[in-house]
Amino acid sequence: MGTPRSDLREPQERASPRARLMWRCVAVAEGLVLLAALTAAVVLTDLLRWWLLVPLALAVAAYAVVVPQWRYRVHRWEVTDTAVYTQTGWWVRERRIAPMSRIQTVEHTQGPVDRLFGLASVRVTTASAAGALLIEGLPDDRARSLAEELTRKADAVEGDAT
Repeated sequence: MGTPRSDLREPQERASPRARLMWRCVAVAEGLVLLAALTAAVVLTDLLRWWLLVPLALAVAAYAVVVPQWRYRVHRWEVTDTAVYTQTGWWVRERRIAPMSRIQTVEHTQGPVDRLFGLASVRVTTASAAGALLIEGLPDDRARSLAEELTRKADAVEGDAT
């Protein structure tokens, strides 16, 4: 007798490769804001020493290089006839499954930075206390078609998603 196949598996789909560039740009922008604030603190007060900005700038640069690559490698998603699978995480990986019968709402979201890169996200809300499943960094047309597909599949399942 063989080992039963686990449904809690690594999903097959990835974010768009453009998501890496978007995440990198966001990390650089956030880092520059932090460095500007700390530079102002160095200039205006005696609380910090100027040389502390150098290791901080290196840490910001490392973050902007490593995090987008890591997110792209780890964050995955997949939709089957019966469920939505997601995988997220930084140090701890979280794999979640939302059965179609538990889906309550499907949202297509696109902030200003997403629009700049032609990307969007799909949020799947379920009857779970664990919160919504978020699929980020999709090309906008793919995110729209995914939201429509999930809505159709969830509507076709008997039950009230509670």
